[in-house]
Amino acid sequence: MRLLVLAVLSVALMVVDARFTLLKPVRSQMSLVLMQSYWITDLPQRLWQGVASQFGSRTELVAENEKLKTENLLLQGRMQKLAALTEQNVRLRELLNSSALVNEKVEVAELIGMDPNPFTHRIIINKGERDGVILGQPVLDARGLMGQVVELMPYTSRVLLLTDTTHSIPVQVNRNGLRAIASGTGNPERLELRHVADTADIKEGDLLVSSGLGQRFPAGYPVATVKEVIHDSGQPFAIVRAVPTAALNRSRYLLLVFSDGRTPEERANDAAQAQEALDQHGGGPIIPATVPKPAVSVIPAAVAAPAVPAAAPAAATPATAAHAASKPPASAPAAVKPSAAQPAAVKPAAKPPVSAPATTGGRE
Repeated sequence: MRLLVLAVLSVALMVVDARFTLLKPVRSQMSLVLMQSYWITDLPQRLWQGVASQFGSRTELVAENEKLKTENLLLQGRMQKLAALTEQNVRLRELLNSSALVNEKVEVAELIGMDPNPFTHRIIINKGERDGVILGQPVLDARGLMGQVVELMPYTSRVLLLTDTTHSIPVQVNRNGLRAIASGTGNPERLELRHVADTADIKEGDLLVSSGLGQRFPAGYPVATVKEVIHDSGQPFAIVRAVPTAALNRSRYLLLVFSDGRTPEERANDAAQAQEALDQHGGGPIIPATVPKPAVSVIPAAVAAPAVPAAAPAAATPATAAHAASKPPASAPAAVKPSAAQPAAVKPAAKPPVSAPATTGGRE
């Protein structure tokens, strides 16, 4: 009987509480009284969780620290390899007589505002014309390209994001180098590749990087990742949708890229002038060292050798030469024949360098 009375009373209280507001003050007062009992009954469980979290968090921190150390070593090794590859690339470009690779200079900027127009994707950064920012300057975050500067003010700039409907950027598939144009759709999470052939080698998961063909964005920066490729046999072009790699809606700190502002013609002229100067500097000292020296060291030695050992008077030397030049070859040995009056002149005259020029002069 008691159970039945209690059941009926409980049902009546639930109906009154659900239909009317008479029991709200009573319920609020009861909650204050019961809160202490809830806290006391839950105390052992909270103590156990606190002790377990202390020991568990320390173990997790030690493991995470070791993992971060290992990743740091791996990343340092990769950076060293990238530095070596960069130097090798510079040397190869110099060998190919191409323009020198210029390391881009970057400057950190902060996002300070957004365009309230929902149909345009533009943001405002805290760097302007006084900070060296120029129109068309690329802007990126830690994950990839975000857009370009379209409006300059003295201390601020307005940046047009990649996903704006009026923005397009030339890209290429990082896997095979396929070129395409990525255009904004008005959706901050989606880009579209226009006029991609239905038979093009592009698939889901491909990374799209900037190709640098528009002479506005530097080449090699991540732009988007292909999310969906739709092939329609009745259409000449495939529908390719991609997701930007940059966090367009979440990034607060950005990077302004200061790249080489020279035109391709200026780069080619500078490279040609540098190569010409290098050729002149490297090829100049080689020709004088190889050509003139034999003429100076060989020919004068052969001419001066007969004149030094001659012991006869100065007037006899021209007469002997004229006599040898006018007579036939048979009279040449007569001038060389030794005499009793001049025994000292016989030894120098018998040397091969003296007789060889006389004989050669007779034959000529």
